[in-house]
Amino acid sequence: MQNAILNPRTIAVIGASRDKNSVGFGILKNLISGGVFHSEYCRPFQGKVYAVNPNADWILNIKCHPNIKNVNDEVDLAIICVPSKLVLQVIKDCIKKKVRAAIIISSGFAEDGEEGKKLQEKLLEAAKGKIRLIGPNCLGILTSKMNASFAPSMPPVGDVAFITQSGALADSIIDWAITEKYGLSTIISTGNQADMDTADFIELLSTDENTKVIALYVEGIDDGAKFMKIAERVNKTKPIVVLKAGRAENGLKAISSHTGKLATAYKTYEAAFKQCGIEIADSIEELFDIAKTLAKQKPCRGDIAIITNGGGVGVLCADYCQELGINVPEFEKSTIKKLDKTGLMHPAYSRRNPLDIIGDALPERYEAAINIILEEKHIGGLVVIQTLQTMTNPERNARVVIDAHHKYPDKPIICCFMGGENVRKGINLLEASNIPNFQDPKRVARAMQILIKRFEKTQ
Repeated sequence: MQNAILNPRTIAVIGASRDKNSVGFGILKNLISGGVFHSEYCRPFQGKVYAVNPNADWILNIKCHPNIKNVNDEVDLAIICVPSKLVLQVIKDCIKKKVRAAIIISSGFAEDGEEGKKLQEKLLEAAKGKIRLIGPNCLGILTSKMNASFAPSMPPVGDVAFITQSGALADSIIDWAITEKYGLSTIISTGNQADMDTADFIELLSTDENTKVIALYVEGIDDGAKFMKIAERVNKTKPIVVLKAGRAENGLKAISSHTGKLATAYKTYEAAFKQCGIEIADSIEELFDIAKTLAKQKPCRGDIAIITNGGGVGVLCADYCQELGINVPEFEKSTIKKLDKTGLMHPAYSRRNPLDIIGDALPERYEAAINIILEEKHIGGLVVIQTLQTMTNPERNARVVIDAHHKYPDKPIICCFMGGENVRKGINLLEASNIPNFQDPKRVARAMQILIKRFEKTQ
């Protein structure tokens, strides 16, 4: 089933349209070009695409078929974007055609009152044991090989998968990912989850070689026991991070009108996530910070060091570390002697952790400090902070960090290269070498905390 959903050979768009403002047109366009809003990351689907529309002969140079049953080929995946009242018959046609899975984009089901709920139940009854359903009321699925959705573009290829009950959130995340060069392996919009639910998709991604970390946006979970069983097992080898919506009363009320799910008190979810060992994020930003960190860096076995050319930022980072229970120990006297002997340190450098190497630090000073600190056996991870001064060289500093990361691959490094356009090239070098960079020292401290917690869970 994984191949039919994440790596199909053939896809049929049922409800393909000539109307350029329609979902049916957008999905067909996305499959053949990667996105209506083309970006450097857009990739056309390399398999066969079939269009189904009884009222058209050709759309986007693709021959149309009046019915899925008229397609003279096996169809792995159908994408359905017809009015809700027609979906049940389309599913029955797909079953006769032996289509393996169907993404139902159409809305008007459980999220739309009692009649919609009954229609969704009929869909599930017809499909049970014969075809797997994604949705209804969903955006679709994107992988590194296809845009099987009506998202207008594709994100950079990466190793974080995103499973979301909000299709609109996925759209915006894709646009953000393009700007930030944040790589994603897969995006799955679950919609109403009439058949396949979040747990099923976690199971599906557990064997996906392109995915290292799974990020979740969750509004509701119907089968808690199933979710916990699958999530706890998968999380041991492939970390899971979750952002749960509906923490307050107003959010709980909004959930039922969004996907038709009954809302449950947040504390119940929180306890279940913690029991499974899942990391819980407090915001969208934190969700993807944590996911990126876990995907790019190895677990941290304990004490960390902070190196900075800006004393204030180093102090802030140390404060956040203390709040999060991260130990930032004093350096051994032998370590200070090694630093002094380099002849590269400023007379006023701090001689303690955080190690303030002063604002005029050139790459050579960073290099000496980083290597001496990482040599220390009791230091398990390193935070490297760079504030922008007139003599700062972000690109060379980044290469110093990258070289150190190669030399000490078991000691995670998180960076805080602060600034904008003038540090962008340095940050791009870091990120391209799997070294996460965060602009705020609080985000850096949280990332380190996650790596320490991951180490403790794997012991």
